[in-house]
Amino acid sequence: MNDKQHNPEKSMVAIILVRPKYPENIGASARTAHNFGIQKLIVVTDGQPDEDKMLKMATHKAAHMIHAMEIYATTAEATSPFHSIIATTARQGRQRPQEQSPRQVMQEFAPQVAGNNVAIMFGPEDAGLTNEDVDLCQFTSTIPTAEFSSLNLAQAVAIHCYELYTALPDAITPRDRTQEYANSHDLEGMYEHIEKALLQVTFLHDTNQTYWMRNIRQFLSRVRLRKKETSMVRGICRKFLWHQTKKSEPV
Repeated sequence: MNDKQHNPEKSMVAIILVRPKYPENIGASARTAHNFGIQKLIVVTDGQPDEDKMLKMATHKAAHMIHAMEIYATTAEATSPFHSIIATTARQGRQRPQEQSPRQVMQEFAPQVAGNNVAIMFGPEDAGLTNEDVDLCQFTSTIPTAEFSSLNLAQAVAIHCYELYTALPDAITPRDRTQEYANSHDLEGMYEHIEKALLQVTFLHDTNQTYWMRNIRQFLSRVRLRKKETSMVRGICRKFLWHQTKKSEPV
């Protein structure tokens, strides 16, 4: 298995599994993803999943995905090179962005596949993605169910891969390939500068910092910022912070 750093120059569609509890689910997810043409599997975990158990469920057809699987210690590292990420979740709450069904979200997501690094992220079987995980994503998808909302991890992967697969043929145009969107690394750097600037002017306080930054993330994620635009925002924040520092210096 491969735990080396991503190649940011290479376009990819990936499945990201965050701290899955059972290696069999990793293998089944690899098999499902391969069936729909997705060739990149990333796992966020502190340990090394049992390879034999993964391979048993992946079967020989998707064994290559297990052997090439990338492992990262944190979600932030795993998502760093991606321009667009879907968070899959059954959890709802006031701090979560508005959920869409897999079919709805793929209509917006599919046009961004061409020429970009994109991913669909799934949380642990027992708890799902945290708010901090969702903060790293630009889309949120919830599978509508009749009653009990929890599905097997591989089932959830299958539904999302299928919906992306069916959305792709009519979604990609030559124009989509010319866009240079900001990836997660660019966006996180921008959010860090925004947070510092807003703290400087006391718009953010210890009691509301997480709440307002989450709202700012959700707002800006709908804009689809390009790399040069995130650089511009960071430049404005850096200049602002420099002026604030100069003002506070004794004459």
